[in-house]
Amino acid sequence: MASEHLASVMVQAFIDAVDAGLDVVPVVSDSTSTAKIGPFVQRFPERLINVGIAEQSLVSVAAGLALGGKIAATCNAAPFLISRANEQIKVDVCYNQANVKMFGLNAGTSYGPLASTHHSLDDISVMRGFGHVQIFAPADATECRQIVDYALRHEGPVYIRLDGKALPDVHGAGYQFKPGQVDILRQGADVSIVALGSVVHEAVDAAALLAEQGIQAQVINLSSIRPLQRDVLLSALSGTRAVITVEEHNINGGVGSLVAEVLAEAGLGIGLTRLGIGDGEYAAAGAREPTRALHNIDAAGIVAAATRLR
Repeated sequence: MASEHLASVMVQAFIDAVDAGLDVVPVVSDSTSTAKIGPFVQRFPERLINVGIAEQSLVSVAAGLALGGKIAATCNAAPFLISRANEQIKVDVCYNQANVKMFGLNAGTSYGPLASTHHSLDDISVMRGFGHVQIFAPADATECRQIVDYALRHEGPVYIRLDGKALPDVHGAGYQFKPGQVDILRQGADVSIVALGSVVHEAVDAAALLAEQGIQAQVINLSSIRPLQRDVLLSALSGTRAVITVEEHNINGGVGSLVAEVLAEAGLGIGLTRLGIGDGEYAAAGAREPTRALHNIDAAGIVAAATRLR
């Protein structure tokens, strides 16, 4: 799979799961277009539940379905899932360990010009604050499909952050996702670049540019936020002289904070630079490319940060 929209990958995984005998029931909040759920509805019209623009009801209905034995999957925009249904996620799903798979669609700044109301820059930090929930953020279609397949068969709450654009593959045909794994895409001894979701592609491009300058960058795709093999991550980071984290997310509570925790708890004195949306800031309203450039989370921004650490 190459340059495929991650929501379409999700929907195909739902179809294949039902065909395989899994009792999957997607729940949307008037978000059929966002979820690209049409092909599923054509095959299984009786399985889709649309609660309307009512995100709290979306999550509570999904929790009820799960507690009744279904594999419930909420499919709506990440900013509205996380902000409007915060209490229902915490209590109805996580506290009860209900078998709900929550898909945060169009995450980060996918909505571009629609600005802060539609940007999802705190979802990882919010979900990390809740117990009993696994958290993933695939970087491409290949990884997305494997994460969704795993989530539908895993018993318990799962949150999956999905970008709103088609993404080319960064993984080869032999890639095999494992929950908790530290996915090293490129080896390098000078600096480690740890990235989340769609900006993994920026990190890969930055590493190629840095190599032209004689700087060898290790690129780590941190798609499994919880669970996470922290000892493996620590071992990978300890082999380089500095670390840069990159995320289309606020620098508080996301990958930057997670990596800082791992380094600090181990007492490892490696320099850390966190790239993301700054403390107390909102992302700019506009097309993604200039927005990333403004916040230094594009390839050029990563290269500049790495060069300063040299």
